[in-house]
Amino acid sequence: MAHWDPQLPVTSSEEPAWPPEAAACYRQAILALLSSNPGVPFVVGGAFAIHHYTGIWRTTKDLDFFLEPRAVPAAFRHLRAAGFTTWVEDPVWLAKASRGEHFVDLITGVGSACLIVDSSWIDRAPAEVVLGIPCRILGVEECLATKCFVAFRERFDGADVAHLIRACGPTLDWDRILVLMDGHWELLYWALVLFAYIYPAHTSAVPPEIWTGLSRRFAERFQHPDRNAPFRGSLVDPRMFSIDVHEWGQRNLYQEYCDRHPSLLRQDDPSGGEP
Repeated sequence: MAHWDPQLPVTSSEEPAWPPEAAACYRQAILALLSSNPGVPFVVGGAFAIHHYTGIWRTTKDLDFFLEPRAVPAAFRHLRAAGFTTWVEDPVWLAKASRGEHFVDLITGVGSACLIVDSSWIDRAPAEVVLGIPCRILGVEECLATKCFVAFRERFDGADVAHLIRACGPTLDWDRILVLMDGHWELLYWALVLFAYIYPAHTSAVPPEIWTGLSRRFAERFQHPDRNAPFRGSLVDPRMFSIDVHEWGQRNLYQEYCDRHPSLLRQDDPSGGEP
């Protein structure tokens, strides 16, 4: 443990002691979107979603909202009216709103541009109470899928995926997960293999047809590899695989995905319209 970064979160069943200023910031952000007219459709993800499905708490430095890209300008307007400062952190997937030292993330997909939030993410979200306020929480299938893409050197969400499968595997909509992971199913397979390593006595949490179906696809992949398939390391971590792209001449799929992203975020909607 002496080698661990003391600032990294540690899991527990005990709810964190939210600093009063942070809790007030998060509540005001939720209320700003809920009470707006018309309301801004969003769901809460992150640590609150993980707790909803698994009973696990971990300390968190912010609150995650998931919403459609087109809803961000309206969310900005309502948050600014509530005293927040807003900005676009990454036009592919992330905007932020802060008040004092605390902030919320407005998330519209994953950083590699492989997934984009659409209305189905909002429609499928179950009800929850977050910091005393009734709202909705990110669906478990969407939560699991987004976390399969978080595999950076400094952050890896494999533990969250394993805990979600352990808690919810038998009731998961696996067809929905396969749709969300379409084109990137190997990341899902990798996550399932990791789950089997972590919980070898609980592999039945994943339906047999998922194990056999993905295993068959993987066997076909390595037995008959596509010699023209592009390098995909930059979709996993564009910094750790930078040398492949910039020095070894590999294709930069991360940049290609970002360049053709259909809904890049902007600080304001020129039309002034609501979502």
